Amino acid sequence: MYISPFKQEREDEAHSLKEQIRKWWRNLHGAVVGSARVFRLVWGTSPKLTIGMALVTILQALLPASTIYVNKLLLDTVEHAIVRHSEIALAIRTIIILAIVQLLLNLGGSLLSTLMNIFQQALQDRTSNHVQYLLIQHANTLDMAFFERSESYDKLHEVQREALYRPVNMISSTFGLIRSLGTFFSMVALLVQLRWFLAVLALLAPVPAFISDARYGWKGFKLARSQSPLRRMMYYLVNLLTIDDYHKEIKIFSLGDFFVARFKDLAQRFMQESQQLVTRRYLAGFFWGMLTTLTSSGTFLYVALEAIYAHISIGDLTLYTQAANSVQSNFQNVLSGLSSMYENNLYLSTLFEVLEMKQEIPVPAQPRPLERPFTQGIEFRNVTFRYEGKEEPALNNVSFKLKAGETLAIVGRNGAGKTTLVKLLTRLYDPQEGQILVNGHDIREYDPEDLRSEIGVIFQDFVHYQLNVQENIGVGRLEFIEDRVRTTQAAEKSGATEVVAKLPHGFDTVLGRWFEEGHQLSGGEWQKVALARGFMRDSQLLILDEPTAALDAKAEYDLFVRMRELTLNRTAIFISHRFSTVRQADHILVIERGHLIEQGSHEDLMTLDGRYAELFNLQALPYR
Repeated sequence: MYISPFKQEREDEAHSLKEQIRKWWRNLHGAVVGSARVFRLVWGTSPKLTIGMALVTILQALLPASTIYVNKLLLDTVEHAIVRHSEIALAIRTIIILAIVQLLLNLGGSLLSTLMNIFQQALQDRTSNHVQYLLIQHANTLDMAFFERSESYDKLHEVQREALYRPVNMISSTFGLIRSLGTFFSMVALLVQLRWFLAVLALLAPVPAFISDARYGWKGFKLARSQSPLRRMMYYLVNLLTIDDYHKEIKIFSLGDFFVARFKDLAQRFMQESQQLVTRRYLAGFFWGMLTTLTSSGTFLYVALEAIYAHISIGDLTLYTQAANSVQSNFQNVLSGLSSMYENNLYLSTLFEVLEMKQEIPVPAQPRPLERPFTQGIEFRNVTFRYEGKEEPALNNVSFKLKAGETLAIVGRNGAGKTTLVKLLTRLYDPQEGQILVNGHDIREYDPEDLRSEIGVIFQDFVHYQLNVQENIGVGRLEFIEDRVRTTQAAEKSGATEVVAKLPHGFDTVLGRWFEEGHQLSGGEWQKVALARGFMRDSQLLILDEPTAALDAKAEYDLFVRMRELTLNRTAIFISHRFSTVRQADHILVIERGHLIEQGSHEDLMTLDGRYAELFNLQALPYR
């Protein structure tokens, strides 16, 4: 259930000032450490662009002090010429030179800003793609358990939303911090020539606003994290109403207005809580920012009085006034940069948290090589497995043997544990108890990738790849993805050749509606393409989860005539509710609520007159 984080605010505010300062310092240290980590990430994306931004930053840091000092010289020259009429010609030459220098400085500033925008945008695009690459590359190494946790989706959604632009933002903030520090120290050097306490006042005035901003930055991060499930639900509702897979049912059941109303309700809750925090953050910033405004006005008044009493020149008046304002603004920029680094680091910590997650299925240091062909088949020994967060096991003390070259059928109600058995056999999970043996050895002794390379699996919820037919079938064996002969043979085995023949561009036709000239298939046609994918593999074990669920009676019959031939001397496992398919298997398992309650051949189980016989007779009854 979604809970607003604002209920926690009073507890946060009750912390002592000492605790808040200690926490702020710890977080600031974390931001600095995090920025080094982000710098390595951005540097790895493009060293040249990173160096370009650094050089531009250094030049930009020195530019303001130079500009202000040239202005001071210009005004002093004008004042000097007014007082001493005899040196007008010299003054004019000096003014022209200074004006040219000022023009060059202004043009240089404009050029540097342009270069910074170019470098930053280019680095932004490259880093965004690089982060996406790192994310999908690492996600590819994670186990099924990770993707079946709701908190994992919250983190992935947050990373995809925030981490694509925040690394460059953090580097830009870091370079901006360096630029502000350079400008700040050059301005302080000018200001202390007048009065040291003016520099101190300019330093202290922005501090309260910075502390307030950092505090609200932490609250903003907590709010974003707590709202992640809400954002994900909003994203899901948008997908429901904008993707063709759901459109038919939503139209038939008139669900559009219902989902639109739900999205609107969630969006209002989201905006209300976000707006509360934004309003409070900027109002606090305004009130604390008044200190800076008062300090600036006081500094200007003091310098003006010094000029009236002739303690300083008109050029000095301009110099010190601009220097005082610049010291304040750049020190404020320094504090804002630190606050921005801290806030960006909070969000980027989720990215690095995801990238540091480890594979939970262990890979043996010295994996046992898989023999070809299998000679000893498959064995489950007292296997028990329960999903994370579940008390009831999905499989409980399951034991059976399947000889090499035999066909196994698994039957049972939905949720009985049939697909779980397949997930364990393919090592998408490891059981908490018992052993699974392939060819006489525990599958944990094999490299998971090697084991899966010898297994061809088509699940009931197979993937509808929005690719062309050649690739849709070819992904079953990537080394032959462009081999038209092999994909054609696989299509013939699954009965997909008739489907391909009707398509406008044959094997080159893009399937699905996501891309231009895409062609949508029926459920049965998609299943034939998916089956062809499974036949692409020259695997020793073929597993089909409800292979005929979307096929008509004739297509089902044709498929299993071919299957008897195709699985000859190969081990095969079928999960099916259709007993016309099941009865052809050499061995049948009946699973009920995670327990293996019956096993044997069709004849054995019919003679037993138990659960299998009951289900078989119930399904056969309408045809008698």
